Amino acid sequence: MALDHSLIGVEGAAYERTWTAKDTMLYALGVGAGTAELEFTTEKEQRVLPTFAVLAAQAPGRRLGDFDPALLVHAEQGFELHRELPASGGVRTTSRVTGIYDKGSGALVTSEARAVDLASGELVISSRSSVFIRGEGGFGGERGPRDEWALPDRAPDHKVTYSTLPEQALIYRLSGDYNPLHSDPAFAARAGFDRPILHGLCTYGVTGRALLHTVAAGDPGRFKGMSGRFSSPVFPGESLTVSIWVDGTDVAFRTAKDDGTVVIDRGRATIA
Repeated sequence: MALDHSLIGVEGAAYERTWTAKDTMLYALGVGAGTAELEFTTEKEQRVLPTFAVLAAQAPGRRLGDFDPALLVHAEQGFELHRELPASGGVRTTSRVTGIYDKGSGALVTSEARAVDLASGELVISSRSSVFIRGEGGFGGERGPRDEWALPDRAPDHKVTYSTLPEQALIYRLSGDYNPLHSDPAFAARAGFDRPILHGLCTYGVTGRALLHTVAAGDPGRFKGMSGRFSSPVFPGESLTVSIWVDGTDVAFRTAKDDGTVVIDRGRATIA
């Protein structure tokens, strides 16, 4: 069965999600926050890491077609925050597939979501994402729009390195992503890895922490949005270095491993 192109543009059923202060603390621990970030990891005057917005705005996806789930990887992720997230709260999310593009070796499926406050109906989060499904390309479709992001022609204004724990994926998965690619060695081997890899959204969250503390003075209220492309896997226990270029409220970034391999590319963030 090929991918179902009839899904493009069709809005799915609204999905309601609530979260507690415990959920947002657990998320912070899952993306590496610890004793130096008690405002995110304890209940005292608790605030929420901005990248939790991606989880808050997630809704169950519709069936795209028949394919081996081990061949699906998260390709890109972006979000905009229209207000700071509370430690506990809830949203109603609607989502739709915006495109299925032919990349030759696979298909790129893009989608967007809008999450509104359960009580007021106010827009809280706008989210965009894409997944790449190996082996599902070659159907003769469009390749998709080009991203004109360019690496700044100067040295980074900031470089920040955070380590990850060998058990980082096992902590992060408790926030709801139980894909066995990140915990089951046999499943990871089917996808071509010699051991489970870190969730892309965990790497994304670690990167978001670096941006928050480096260019937003640790204030989630100043963090308005972030996007990036996942370009290479990370294994739990590896360190991540975020290179940051600041141009007013616009920020460009790249995240790389110790050997220089870029793992999040074409990064953009908006800081008030």
